[in-house]
Amino acid sequence: MTLSKDGGPTDSLRAETRLVVSGRDTEAQKGFVNPPVVRGSTVLYPTAGDLHAHRGEFHYGRHGTPTTRALQDALTALEGPQCAGVGLVPSGVSAISTALLSVLKAGDHLLVCDNVYRPTRNFCDGLLARYGVETTYFDPLVGSGIAALFRPNTRAVMAEAPGSQSLEMPDVPAIAAVAHARGALVVDDNTWATPLFRRALEQGVDISIQAATKYIGGHSDIMFGTISANANAWPAVAETIRLLGVCAGPDDVFLALRGLRTLAVRLAHHQQAAIDMAQWLARRPEVARVLHPALPDDPGHAIWKRDFTGASGLFSIVLKPAPQQAVDALLDTVKLFGMGYSWGGFESLVIPFDCATYRTATTWAPGGPTLRLHIGLESVDDLKADLDRGFEAVNARR
Repeated sequence: MTLSKDGGPTDSLRAETRLVVSGRDTEAQKGFVNPPVVRGSTVLYPTAGDLHAHRGEFHYGRHGTPTTRALQDALTALEGPQCAGVGLVPSGVSAISTALLSVLKAGDHLLVCDNVYRPTRNFCDGLLARYGVETTYFDPLVGSGIAALFRPNTRAVMAEAPGSQSLEMPDVPAIAAVAHARGALVVDDNTWATPLFRRALEQGVDISIQAATKYIGGHSDIMFGTISANANAWPAVAETIRLLGVCAGPDDVFLALRGLRTLAVRLAHHQQAAIDMAQWLARRPEVARVLHPALPDDPGHAIWKRDFTGASGLFSIVLKPAPQQAVDALLDTVKLFGMGYSWGGFESLVIPFDCATYRTATTWAPGGPTLRLHIGLESVDDLKADLDRGFEAVNARR
């Protein structure tokens, strides 16, 4: 049985409780309930013998502090017993790049889901290509059919469930079974659900990354990334983090830990509000389709229901054909929905997107303009009224 620093069992506790108690050591923290910010680089050794043997819990600020250890312990508890370690890095893109660099070398072949976060594609087509790693993109719905794409030098598969714009739901367990049978590792972007709503490491994923800038931080005020890995992959991830010298700043670590404590409460509201909004939007005459895997008529619903315990606040909609000026009128009219390229915070957001320019394994032709929405913590009724005014502006310019 795993014990928290406070002495209580954590493996038998529900996730909501683990979020609150894991990583706390009130004795070491002099009674304070939340670990303080430890800013430091140099760690002093009491004797020459300790220095030569590198004895001590901490050795250098880049390798960890009591604050980073607390967050790593809490995230490990959330990820579940398959988690052998959690790396903390300065951003979500840093988590993607560090994870991929830990499993690939020159001459390797990488398979990447066609619906991944666009900066993932940029890293694969840019830096990885320069260093001799070839990337092939695959249909998010390929499932076990991915076997046909493997080569003798295929070393890893990168998935994102669901994709952060088009929201297709790949069958990650089926993909992982094929990958493992061929000696390849599976890297998965679990930012949308977080380990609270989906324990990716329990579904055959070897390395699970998050842009903790989003829901872990929860307040749109940090840049942060996490890399969680099973026992097979963690040594390579830990060594890559050490060799690259990546580390997260102490204040961001503290804010991520503070945000983690309320993750269950926030995600419960995001989920309920987003489903309410998605259902309302599906009934709007201006909307052709809602892209949200938690809705029963979504093509990815069966996989979502099997693999996930909840849904976040992020989804997309396809508008019925309308000129760009009409879409822009909606964006300029709404006041509660901000326009910004992130999500996962307390605020609601909306941005237009178009995957057609960069999808290569599949054709993106939704039939109308597309908008991605993040439903925040505001009143759903107020958000509906805000979008209602936006749709009035759309209809006035059709």
